Formats: sequence, structure tokens, C-alpha cells
Amino acid sequence: MDTVGELVPPARILLGPGPSCVHPRVLKALATPLVGHLDPEFVRLMEETKTLLRFVFQTNNTLTLPISGTGSAGMETCLVNLLEPGDEVVVGVNGVFGTRMVDIVERCGGQPVIIEAPWGNVFTPDQIQAALTRCRRPKVVALVHAETSTGAWQPLQDIAPVVHNAGAVLLVDAVTSLAGCPLEVDAWGIDVCYSGTQKCLSCPPGLAPITLNHAALDLIRKRKTKVHSWYLDLTMIEKYWGEERVYHHTAPISMNYALREALRLVQEEGLEARFRRHQRNHLALAAGLTALGIPLAAQEGHRLWMLNSVRIPEGVDDARVRRQLLEQYNIEIGAGLGPLRGKVWRIGLMGESSTRSNVLLLLSALEDILRMEGYRCTPGAGVAAAQAVYAGT
Repeated sequence: MDTVGELVPPARILLGPGPSCVHPRVLKALATPLVGHLDPEFVRLMEETKTLLRFVFQTNNTLTLPISGTGSAGMETCLVNLLEPGDEVVVGVNGVFGTRMVDIVERCGGQPVIIEAPWGNVFTPDQIQAALTRCRRPKVVALVHAETSTGAWQPLQDIAPVVHNAGAVLLVDAVTSLAGCPLEVDAWGIDVCYSGTQKCLSCPPGLAPITLNHAALDLIRKRKTKVHSWYLDLTMIEKYWGEERVYHHTAPISMNYALREALRLVQEEGLEARFRRHQRNHLALAAGLTALGIPLAAQEGHRLWMLNSVRIPEGVDDARVRRQLLEQYNIEIGAGLGPLRGKVWRIGLMGESSTRSNVLLLLSALEDILRMEGYRCTPGAGVAAAQAVYAGT
């Protein structure tokens, strides 16, 4: 076997659907010496992390913690703990991640009641109500707040009363939205919410912040059957993250160091300022792309600031443009998924990646590559349109 060389990955500018760029302070935290997962210092860090997560989720929920796993582990944790065989779950499917929730519901023996919208569109409270009337005894309504596959931003403020009036709990996927746009768990009546570390928190992938209120916890504690997953069983995990500190698994120490530092950065910037930054850069990018003749794909009025799904111009080679961005400019953007594959690019402006310099660099690079592809656009139009947005704000 040949000797493996030193690891020297390229310095990419991550403007895809995740992960996002990571702040040097977070990388430094990852290199901090380890302590044991039951060490008093780590226990103190666990408490600080829970407090910071409550701030970012805008909740007072006691059970707010990071699951040891990626964002999909957060999704699975919430569903497998809530569901027992035969439970009815209304799931909104308007992209990849609604589809994934249906799969997990079925694996739990639940009965998904699917409502669908075209990819890139969102659901109304009336659609949720209509789906609930098709149920005998709905237990959960599951929606994706920020659909990473389409760039659609699901309104939530008026959903919870509809769900609660039917006797169900509201479960929300906030993997891409947490710390990038308003998300008010308590004020909006969200019962269960999960996210991931690698999007707007700008921490490496590996942890899944979750939060559950008393209504959701009551459902878990009244279960008649064991949770299908031992590793993700919250009745045991909460004892490790709670006052009892009962051993459950060896937590990823370094990832928890990194998350704590990433959350500190969010706290220092402030949520409102962070939201304004994401909005401003989204508007500048959208203006620049429009000037180049590239429209956004998601439903107008419901477009994410953090994940921009844009239509690929006619006759332009999707993969070749993305490859040239990567090879010539070190910029990563994402391809479309499912029915949008080959039709859209997904451009992430999340956390540390959401900067003015990245917006202007991408627009300049994209124009350069598109013109080499034979696509006609006014030279400098994209950058000029974005600069006009920045001048106006």
C-alpha cells in the first residue's frame, strides 16, 4: 500500500446548499484538547450550549439540545420518538425533505396523510385544515420551514392554531432556516423543531439541534411501545443532557466545542442583524441574477434568503458551468434535485457564506463563464445591479 500524503483540501468558497463556510474561531474550537464526555467542564459546556440554542430557537423549552448526528438525525429523532404504529401524520411534500419525512413515518409504522404542492410552492392554512379533516385522529403535522431542494420559504405563523385545534402537534424542519431568518418556536406555537449545524449556524456537519415543548414530551412519555431507535430515544438522551447525567453515548466532544463557538458568534452578531444580513445579500444576488436574465425558481413572495433556487438559462450546460465555477474560481454551487435536476442551480448564502464579497464574486464569475458558454448578457450588469441594492440599503 502506498503512503497516504498530507491532507490539503482546496480552499473552497461554499455557496451551495450546505455545508457553509466556517469561521476561524469555530475551526479553532474544533482543535481544542478533548476532555471526557462526563467531565465537569464538558457538563458546563453542555449547559451553555443548551442556553444558546434556546436563544437561537427563541424558546424556553427545557428539552433543547444537539443530537449527535447530522440534520437528518434530527428529523428521525423527532419522528421516531413521537410516532407509534398506526399514528396518522399530515406531511407537507413540496420537495425532497417532505418526501424524506414520509419515508420515516412509514418506517415507524405510521400512516402518512400527504398533502402536495408543486416543488417551489408553499402550503396555506386552509390546505392544512383540509388534510386534517381527512384524518380520524391526527397526531402530528410535519412541515419544512425552509425547503433546501427548492428555495421555498413556508409561512408558519398561522399554522399552529389549525394544528392544535385538531388535537395534533406541529413538527417543523428548520435545518436551513435556523439563524438565517426569523424562527420563533414559542411565539408561533411550534411543538417540535429540529435543525442542523452546517447551514446558517456555519458549523461543520455532525450535530442536529432539536427542541420539544411539554405537549410533545407528554406524547413521548405516554407511548405504549418502545421508541424504534435505541440511539435516538429521547427518554434516555434527555437524562444524559439533563441534571441526572446518565451515560447514554460518548458525545462528539469536538463538535460540541464547535457548536458552542458558532452559537456564540450568532449571539454576538444578534439575531435581527443576522437576519438583515441574509436578507440584504439575497436581495443583491436576486437583483444581479435578474439583470443577467436568470430568474429565481421558488414561488414569488416565499423565496428563502439563505438558499436561492435559480433557473438555468436555456441552452446552458448545468454541470459544465458548476464545474468551471469550482475549477476556475473555487466556488461551489449546488445542482437541482428530483424533478428540478438540470433545471435549477441552488445558491446558498448561509451564515459565514452570506457576504457582500461572495455575492459580487459569484455574479462576476457566473457572467464570465456564461459568456464563454455563448450566453448573451450585458457586461457587468449583474454586479452593477447588486451594487445598486447595497447602495440603497
